[in-house]
Amino acid sequence: MLLERIKIYYTLAKPGIIYGNAITAIGGFFLAAAGHASFSVFVAMLVGISLVMASGCVFNNYLDRGIDALMARTKKRSLVSGEVSGQNALIYATILGILGSLILLLGTNLLTCFLGLFGLFMYVVVYGIGKRRSVHGTLIGSIAGAVPAVVGYCAVSNRFDLGALLLFLLMAIWQMPHFYAIAMYRLNDYAAASIPVLPSVKGMQATRMQIMIYITFFILINTLLTLFGYTHYLYLIIMTSLVAAWLVVGIRRFKLDSDPVWGRKMFRYSLVIITGFSIMIAVGPLLP
Repeated sequence: MLLERIKIYYTLAKPGIIYGNAITAIGGFFLAAAGHASFSVFVAMLVGISLVMASGCVFNNYLDRGIDALMARTKKRSLVSGEVSGQNALIYATILGILGSLILLLGTNLLTCFLGLFGLFMYVVVYGIGKRRSVHGTLIGSIAGAVPAVVGYCAVSNRFDLGALLLFLLMAIWQMPHFYAIAMYRLNDYAAASIPVLPSVKGMQATRMQIMIYITFFILINTLLTLFGYTHYLYLIIMTSLVAAWLVVGIRRFKLDSDPVWGRKMFRYSLVIITGFSIMIAVGPLLP
């Protein structure tokens, strides 16, 4: 019984989102550390930002419990089914947020703690409201999603410099085709919940074009990490090749695949890109 309750609360925090964003936070940390990482700061950063993200996910689940009941993929979530009460969810989210913030503050620095709280606010409040009212909710969400990588970077650097800015831009840009692709193959769910996503507002063809444009921007901005000396040229070669392959896949299948199939393929490849990116920015400064 206890293990079942633990599993319910564990799932409520959306561990998949936490793990995915933790990878980018780790990448940002080691990019700034450049081979001179503090283990204690690393642990504090990773645990702290993971708890803050968990807090945001639980708050998000609480706010979305109404629309979750309308979508096939979310209608079995614990707040919808009644396995967790709204009051318990709010208490849980608050405790997670306080613990995470304290760990970031005491184990890293004030800037990192502020960035974590900024990401929390953007995700829970601004994105939580924006996605219900505007097709630009995805853009707002990309700001919150870009924060973990910057948190990892600033935990080491203790300053928001050009490297932090480039990380922020790259993460925000990557998320646009990633989430537009999700919207393409899960359009029925979003329509059922009356959430205005780009495919339903502007159409599938416009969404495809937006995805290709953002991938092109990612290639261009990505070169700046190497040009400004943050990564090795081998990083530039590998990442440019990966993202170019993403672009080529999209172009080749543009007219051959149905919208949901094309969207799912672009989504899956986006996961390859972010994994490769996080690994390469972590090891890039160590290359000779």
